Amino acid sequence: MIKMAAKSTRTATVAQSKMSQGKILYGENDANVLAAQSKLFEQAGYTVERAQGRAGVEQALRSGSYDVVVLGHTLTKDDRHHLPYMAKKIVRDTQVLVLHASGKHPAVDYAMDSRDGEKEVLAALSSLMQQKYMGVAV
Repeated sequence: MIKMAAKSTRTATVAQSKMSQGKILYGENDANVLAAQSKLFEQAGYTVERAQGRAGVEQALRSGSYDVVVLGHTLTKDDRHHLPYMAKKIVRDTQVLVLHASGKHPAVDYAMDSRDGEKEVLAALSSLMQQKYMGVAV
C-alpha cells in the first residue's frame, strides 16, 4: 500500500506540474497549422485555447484570460501588429509572443522567427511564463 500511495502522489505531482505550466491563447489564420502547433504546446503541458483569424483572437481575448498570447506566422502582418495592442488593452500583464516577427514592438514581449524551431518557441514561451510569475526579465 505504501508503494501505491507513493506512486499516486508522484503521478499527482507530475499532473499538477503539467497543469501549472500556464494558459495560452494561440492564434493562426491557417486551421491546419493551428491544430498541429497547438499539440506542441499541449504536449509541453500548457492549457491551450485556439483562435482562428483576427476576429477569433479578438473574441477570445474579450471572453477569457491568458498568461501568454501566441500570435502565429500565418496571421497577417497587420494582425501581428494590431493584436498585441488588443491583448495588452484587455489585460495589461498578458505576455505576448509573436512568431515570424522582427524588430521592436511596444506591446510585444518576445518576437522571434517561427523557423527557429520548436525548442526555441517552447523556450521563449517558458521564458515569458517565468517573467510573468517570477518577475524574471526575458
